[in-house]
Amino acid sequence: MHEVVPVVAGVTTATKPEKSSGSASLDVAELQGFDQNATKTLLRKLDWHLIPFMSLIYLLCFLDRTNIGNARLDHLEQDLGLTGIQYNDCLAILFPFYIAAEIPSNIMMKRLRPSIWLTIIMVCWSAAMIGQGFVKNYSGLMATRVFLGVFEGGLFPGVNYYITQWYCRYETGFRMAMFFSAATLAGAFGGILARGIAEMSGVGGLSAWSWIFILEGLLSILVSFTAYWAIYDYPSTAQFLLPHERDEVERRLLADHGHLSNDFDLKYVWQALSDWKIYIHCLICMAGFISVYSFALFLPTIINNMGYSANNAQLMSVPPYVFACFFTIAASWFADRARQRGVFLMVFQLVGIAGFALLAGSGNASVQYTGTVLAAIGIYPQIPLGMAWNGANIGGSLKRGTGIAMQVMGGNCGGIVASYVYLKRDGPRYITGHSILIGFVSMAFFLTLFMTIWCRRENRRRDAVSSRAGVQDLTDEEKLLERDLADSAPWFRYIV
Repeated sequence: MHEVVPVVAGVTTATKPEKSSGSASLDVAELQGFDQNATKTLLRKLDWHLIPFMSLIYLLCFLDRTNIGNARLDHLEQDLGLTGIQYNDCLAILFPFYIAAEIPSNIMMKRLRPSIWLTIIMVCWSAAMIGQGFVKNYSGLMATRVFLGVFEGGLFPGVNYYITQWYCRYETGFRMAMFFSAATLAGAFGGILARGIAEMSGVGGLSAWSWIFILEGLLSILVSFTAYWAIYDYPSTAQFLLPHERDEVERRLLADHGHLSNDFDLKYVWQALSDWKIYIHCLICMAGFISVYSFALFLPTIINNMGYSANNAQLMSVPPYVFACFFTIAASWFADRARQRGVFLMVFQLVGIAGFALLAGSGNASVQYTGTVLAAIGIYPQIPLGMAWNGANIGGSLKRGTGIAMQVMGGNCGGIVASYVYLKRDGPRYITGHSILIGFVSMAFFLTLFMTIWCRRENRRRDAVSSRAGVQDLTDEEKLLERDLADSAPWFRYIV
């Protein structure tokens, strides 16, 4: 006797009652012609159409946010008359507004379409970047940094949430790493570009730092004019997919997320806001972003203070980012295949601690430069690994979108701290700043260890409860009855 499983992503099939839902999903895929090789082909098709443009706009976003570190070496402070910690204030003012924009932005992206919302914010932050090139004083720089924070705030959480709408939980880490690796490329590209733009000092009566802001802003706004057509909203409307491919993408997501609710209901926002696990991930992300932003905003200055000229410091900031890019992508690729997050995070946290320890413990320029390379390798992979871990362990579309935005908010609170980690008075060694970063990365290590142990124990507890109840595999109908419980559903299992 057979029962008919309801339509899943446009496909109807018959299965035996005793077969698990996971096996049933596999049968559906095979009936549609999606064996392992066909699925890999489908994923490659998604990758080529989604990830490159998302990486490009994040590269431009991160470049626009951190190029002030390069501009500093071209006499920004002197020309604007900045004194004391006013430069640090200009760095920090971006982040409160950046943070405030994140959850509303993810809600707006779900309310509107990604292609519309991401285009709007990109045009606006590009205009703010161009305006930053024409400021004449401290107040003007502060004002443009405020607008930059308001409009850039929605991109990082938005794209991470966007990726979870196309890929299964075990596939998101590598894609988030590909996207986030654009931040490392922005650091490398920014150093090379700043070195070239330095030759434009005096052109049009403007300083080199002005041209850094103006030209990079113009590049961003040119790309933003193509964003509406280059961004695909949802699998169900993606024109680059054939009808049966759209069905398969949606079927995979349905099977992976276990029929949890995708409804737009504010109760799922409150579920996220009251989930203690997300706050732990916020702290881990904050520690990671304190390191990343400190590194991105001050690396040219740190290298300059090792004894290298301003122009050479711009160029020597490139290699650490190249290493960081490689390890960021490789780490998440291996983590996806190992289906592990916490262990990989802890390894790179230890590498980051070693890098900052070399910077703090030695006055030798070669040893210090080696420390910058190790620090870059250690800190950059933490962000996509942590984002993928948190996102994969939040059930339900709107709760996941809110939880990812919360995590990024927590991370960008680190940007405020990062703005004051390296103070001019602590130069040229910046031992205090390096020691602060060692402390924050160590905190992240112990929080990661705690979450890894907790997830393993909770999975074992749920397995034991299911075993005692005599329930091993629930039908799709039984899972739908618990669709509102998000990751508290008894059949949900956490990624460790």
